[in-house]
Amino acid sequence: MTPYEHKVQYYETDGMGIVHHSNYIRWFEEARVELLEQLGYGYDRIEAEGFGSPVLEVHCKYKTMARFGDTVLIYAQITEYNGVRMALHYEIRDEQTNALRCEGESRHCFMGRDNRPVSLKRSWPALDRVFAAQLEAQNAANNGEA
Repeated sequence: MTPYEHKVQYYETDGMGIVHHSNYIRWFEEARVELLEQLGYGYDRIEAEGFGSPVLEVHCKYKTMARFGDTVLIYAQITEYNGVRMALHYEIRDEQTNALRCEGESRHCFMGRDNRPVSLKRSWPALDRVFAAQLEAQNAANNGEA
């Protein structure tokens, strides 16, 4: 999948001229939204079908600082998926130097209109197959089978 590109804005920085830590979590979300769009199932489509995907957990490890004017590439990949829950891993890298700025993870579940957990395997098999195939492809790539 194509990484999400983000140019650091002035308002995203703190008094020291570096990106405030809270923005990396926002960038994870931007990359997740882009990944779903690339898979053909953007949040708008998922919500129109009556499903939601709330965040259960989010973790971020800060490595190096991004600054105003930098462009970063955010790589998002599905690392776990079982039909009810999904985990994604993120890497944020400087576009010019490839330096790792931060990495993290988010965990989500799937819910129906009644705000109760649902299994996509039963409720939306087409989306289940897309997520399962993406996880399988990612695992194959990570194991050098691509």
